[in-house]
Amino acid sequence: MPIQYVPFYPDPIEGQALLNNFTRTRRALSYRDNDKPTQRILRGMPLYEVDKVEQAGENPNGNLVIRGECLSACAYLKDRGIQVDLVYIDPPFASGANYAKKIYLRRNPKVAQAIEQAEQEMDDEDLRAFEETMYGDIWTKEAYLNWMYENLVAIKSVMSPTASIYIHLDWHIGHYVKVLMDEIFGEDNFQNEIIWAYDQGARGNERFARKHDTIFWYSVSDTYNFFAEKILVPYESGMTKWRYTKGLQAGKEMPEGKVPSDVWDIKFNSMTERLYDTEKPYELIEKIVRACSDENMVVADFFGGSGVTAKVAHDLGRKFIHVDVGINSIQTTRDRLIAAGASFDILEVRDGVALFRNPAQTMEKLATLIPGLGKAEGLDDFWAGAIQDGKNGMIPVYLPNLLDHRAKLLDLPQINRIVNEQIPNLPDGVKKVIVYYVDIEDEKEARAFIREYGNPLVEVELRDLKTVLHEIVLNDEVDYTLTETAEGGWRVEITRFYSDRLAQKIEAHNQKLQLNAGKKKTRQRKLEETAEEGEESPTEFTPLEISENGLELIELVSLDCTADDGPWHSDVEIKIDKKGYVIRDGVKTKEYWDATISSSRKPLRLKIRNIAGDETVVRVEYE
Repeated sequence: MPIQYVPFYPDPIEGQALLNNFTRTRRALSYRDNDKPTQRILRGMPLYEVDKVEQAGENPNGNLVIRGECLSACAYLKDRGIQVDLVYIDPPFASGANYAKKIYLRRNPKVAQAIEQAEQEMDDEDLRAFEETMYGDIWTKEAYLNWMYENLVAIKSVMSPTASIYIHLDWHIGHYVKVLMDEIFGEDNFQNEIIWAYDQGARGNERFARKHDTIFWYSVSDTYNFFAEKILVPYESGMTKWRYTKGLQAGKEMPEGKVPSDVWDIKFNSMTERLYDTEKPYELIEKIVRACSDENMVVADFFGGSGVTAKVAHDLGRKFIHVDVGINSIQTTRDRLIAAGASFDILEVRDGVALFRNPAQTMEKLATLIPGLGKAEGLDDFWAGAIQDGKNGMIPVYLPNLLDHRAKLLDLPQINRIVNEQIPNLPDGVKKVIVYYVDIEDEKEARAFIREYGNPLVEVELRDLKTVLHEIVLNDEVDYTLTETAEGGWRVEITRFYSDRLAQKIEAHNQKLQLNAGKKKTRQRKLEETAEEGEESPTEFTPLEISENGLELIELVSLDCTADDGPWHSDVEIKIDKKGYVIRDGVKTKEYWDATISSSRKPLRLKIRNIAGDETVVRVEYE
């Protein structure tokens, strides 16, 4: 449960339901559940306990990398009186797609053949890899707008009086969110609709090619930061110079250039290396940060992704706050900032759920964690499935959707929905249902409601989902040897690494490849009857295999020589990139990893990060 609920404002918004003040759109946009954001806003933002899990450098500016949802991160900031001066967010676009990350096996330093192969530069297509879901962007319009409404109000609650917010969207949902922004920030505080034009993606065949995103810029008030002189562009030949009276000294000529228009032509691939498929160009965010913030101001991104916003802020001398719910985002951003020489703290919100790596992967796994849970006829999508029991027969099971933070809290409205809407529609003969929850508003009150209003013939059992997740989260296994060097330093050699979760993931990947290969063989047999001489036939699949020592599953090795408990201090670290090259303390090299890491000080803890982002920390033992 949250420690408490932090108000969005001193006087919370009351009675402001989603888009209900727009009469012309009420029929299209007023949804059955649109009172829920108002109820939650009246309650406030959930404030959870927060752990400091790592400190990088001294961090005198209070830079933060927070793993948690936007809402709980804003509650933390507001509770501590932290305000931000500029917000750039690139939230999901409600695009209807799932986004996956390619996971590359590294070269194994203990296998001579792998070292020999490493002498030849390999293309990404040649590397052994599998995909893993990062996050889902599949929403109903109702769910997305309700979710976005609450997040935007939370973000506004931690913005300074002169702050601005830029929200990056595209054609899928941008025009709806513009209405929300008008409602939350006020139509008078709308400053610009910026068009980011790019030449990327599919060509138009049945319609004009979609080649732009939209960025809405709003301020909190009519007094806002805008540093025009920092974003001037050269005048075109023959253009008359003009005077600018807001943002610069009144009447001052600007011979250096002109303020850019609201159409920005920036190449999509302007960064040397994109770490996320949805990563936005450095140049794009740099222009926003320069325009609406000054040195030492706080720049925040509450859907931080790969950390470009934090990197830009650091490079330009701003303070930064990066927030994301996915562990891969936190690790990618951390590594990017370490390489840039930034100092910061990494915080983790204790919202009661031990997520695997992100909510999407957890939801994929949840159904397999409940013993006996399987599909059952006669149940709609509200139920995750059913357990077959000798005494009670079919027992429907409800699991909260962790992709939607609102579903984590089991409150009376949701219990009422279960008791009075869902249970009456169950097939005849159901005697019991199981309802899992992450947080429960008031368990005693919930049970009393079930007794008073529920069906006496159907038992409702409430179960805490956190206990299920806690039991299945297993650390990877690591074996190592520790030796003292002749120079008085220490050398740690990794001799074996095993990850049960990765082994299962790779096995599932191989099974999928094998199934596809079987389909190809069936098609091949049909083609052989009509195939012409010289025509190529489908090839056999090559499974991914893990060596006995498993060192190809390691992405990062770090030593803490400062503390044997509490926040992590990475005194020495080695990261292995997807082509096997070592990145030592943030500096790229052309060396191949030899399975060791050395330090001048006595190591107290060892951290191993596998290629999917799971981290295992062990205390270093001495004889």
